[in-house]
Amino acid sequence: MTGQTEGTAGKCEIGASVSMGYFSQHALDVLDPKSTPYEEVFARVPHSTIGMVRNLLGAFLFSGDDVHKKISVLSGGEKSRVVLACMLANPSNLLILDEPTNHLDIKSREMLLTALKEFEGTVMLVSHDRHFLREVTNRVFEVDHGALNIYEGNYEYYIGKRGYLTRDT
Repeated sequence: MTGQTEGTAGKCEIGASVSMGYFSQHALDVLDPKSTPYEEVFARVPHSTIGMVRNLLGAFLFSGDDVHKKISVLSGGEKSRVVLACMLANPSNLLILDEPTNHLDIKSREMLLTALKEFEGTVMLVSHDRHFLREVTNRVFEVDHGALNIYEGNYEYYIGKRGYLTRDT
């Protein structure tokens, strides 16, 4: 769907009215180590105001002089938050998130969960974070030995259908 790999069969067409935001496992690689969080977000919305960029970065827990730190000195979690802010700087109605909680601390993960729960579009995500999956999924697509299995329910429904023993599995 994101064009990162070629399909082995069939085709995928994204509708004309779909605006996609994509967060890859390797998303941190798109950041320029010499730039700042402010510069990264502003580059994606160059006609925005200083206040708009600072408000967006504030929503991702960057305040004061933190917006002017070099990307090269940020932690993995901080870099992930910059990428997420960049992704959300442009309105999307489809978010594709590949392991979005990697490198995030608990506070950042909860902030992302809140944002996704309030998001009015479609979210497709890959994650090994069971808490995260429990909080945001309403349909599970499982790829198992080359077969696609669809579970029309939340993560708990999926766990039950798969016959896993406990909620902590």
